[in-house]
Parts: sequence; C-alpha cells; structure tokens
Amino acid sequence: MRLDKFISNNSEHTRSQIRKLVKAERIQVNGELVDDVAFKVKSKKDLVTVDGKPIKPIGSVYYMLNKPVGYVCANDDGSHPTVIDLLKRTENQKNPEESHPIPFKDLQIVGRLDVDTTGLVLVTNDGDWNHRVTSPNSSCKKTYRVTLEEAFDIKTLRHFTHGMALEGEKKPTKPAAIELITPKKLRLTISEGKYHQVKRMFAATGNKVKKLHRESIGDIMLDPELDAGQFRSLSSNEVQSMNKKHDFISLD
Repeated sequence: MRLDKFISNNSEHTRSQIRKLVKAERIQVNGELVDDVAFKVKSKKDLVTVDGKPIKPIGSVYYMLNKPVGYVCANDDGSHPTVIDLLKRTENQKNPEESHPIPFKDLQIVGRLDVDTTGLVLVTNDGDWNHRVTSPNSSCKKTYRVTLEEAFDIKTLRHFTHGMALEGEKKPTKPAAIELITPKKLRLTISEGKYHQVKRMFAATGNKVKKLHRESIGDIMLDPELDAGQFRSLSSNEVQSMNKKHDFISLD
C-alpha cells in the first residue's frame, strides 16, 4: 500500500498534509526517512512513524450509537448535524480507553434512522459486515418502541402480522410482530427496511406515529447505559452475532 494511503487510512492526516510531512522529513519507515509518498508500505511488517509516533493499522471498527432527535444518518449534511458529528466528540465516547482511533473517512452507517427517530444506530468501516446486516436477504429483525397518536386498534393487528400493502410498493410488507405496552405504546419488530416503513404502516391503518425509538438490530440491543448522543465499541460477541442468518417469526 502507498505510504500516503496507509497513513490517511489510519490517522486524521489528509493526503495533502502527508505530502507536506514528507517534504519536512517528519515521516520515517523502519527508522529511515522517506521522501516519496508513493513508497510501498507492508502494513504488517513496516513501522511507520510521524514525528516519532507510530501509525498503526486501525483495522475494522464497530460502534453502537444512541441517536438523539435532530441528527441525520449521513456522513455529511448541509442542513442538519450528523451522527458522525457525534462520534467526533470525544466526550460522547463511553469507554474511550478501550477503543482505537476512529477512521472517520471510511465510516458507513448501518441501518439509517429518520431525523426525528431516536435510538440504536450501528456504524462501521467494514463494508462486508454492513452488507450482511442490511441486505434484504439477511431478514435481520429490527425492534422499535412506538408511541401513537391514537390507541392501537386491535382489529388492525392482522395487517401487521400478515403483511400489508403500502402506497408505491409492489410487494406487501413482510410479517411483523407487535407487543402492546399501553393502548398508545407498543413494540414493533420488522425484518425489512422500506422507506419510512414504520410510520407508513401505521398511517395505512389510520393512525400516526408520534415518537419512534429503535431498541435493537438483530441480536444487538441498545446499551441502556448510553445516554442520547453517546456511543461505544461493539463487543466481539455483538459483532459476530450479525454474521449469522436471522430467522424471523411473527407473533400472531
């Protein structure tokens, strides 16, 4: 891998900054000054340092974030702050001593939420893992806590558990599971991610979602110790739990 790519992938230095660092003789590989940003680095063997500080391969990173209202699930946005902005605030990191440097340039958001929806968001730089979680073939279940404007009409339950037609969609929704908490609050579990799906499902039955909070994706539950805006690294067990095929069972 080229020296400039290796350093930019594993630090906050940009390519232009790296060129300047090389010219200033501030970068070494195995103790020797390097004068070419195209120098080939063997990441597992070579020791790259900037001002004497080693640049280590970050590898794959996996985070869970408790998204607050008002943030969009995007890397950049001209109108709203983003979930990536939250990751850039060190005070939001739950256990900073246990984590590695965050490769902001390579982060991907796994399972997006609307700007007014709160709860669990997963973020990684592992594209294959992202695809396994979000692929329609994975049938990865997602559970939401829903607050409704009107009391849930039990007569509409069958529409959720057997699938319903949504405007603009060629296929009906897959079977969903509902757990009533109070007349206006419930948990809804779905295994797909159509555009604004939860809100559209309730709208199709004549109701309206007032608040929406995602509690889990697959077997990963939102850590109750994370305040709104906080994040932490996933455990190895949490990461591995998303590598399996998820079977979805509807509760009728």
